[in-house]
Amino acid sequence: MVIHLIQDELGAISDETCEWIAEKLELQPINIKELITFYPMLRETPWGKKHVRVCRTLPCALRGSYATCQTLEKKLGVKEGHVRDDGEYSLEFMECLADCGEGPVVMVGEETYENVDEKQARRLADLLLKGKLESSSDFVSYENALVSKPVSETKKSQSRLKK
Repeated sequence: MVIHLIQDELGAISDETCEWIAEKLELQPINIKELITFYPMLRETPWGKKHVRVCRTLPCALRGSYATCQTLEKKLGVKEGHVRDDGEYSLEFMECLADCGEGPVVMVGEETYENVDEKQARRLADLLLKGKLESSSDFVSYENALVSKPVSETKKSQSRLKK
């Protein structure tokens, strides 16, 4: 938990930060370094200003997430697992984003976009590059859809799911 909080604040865990954490937890720096290099959610270098994640787990893969990721690589000009040279974008092809029924799933920052196939990925990337993704009616994140729906609509959709 401590490592996550520090990474959220600093963007990554440098060697100096690793030593500081180890000292505070009364551990050896290698113990912290092992965690950082083992777990994919921990990193030694920061992601880009806009971090894009694409789910690669089987349900999303079967619905085209590999093509979605390749399209985003080309459109955003960044290889998967890397940060673009200008530091603006990074792309991560990762395990489950916990929305298996609506894949392929793409996250931009902390916003989740569902059913982003190869064609949709081209449009999403264009809007992202123009700085217009958040204001676009073409893409509404899962999180924004939850807060923008009136309670009565949310209850109706939940009751339909129960049937």
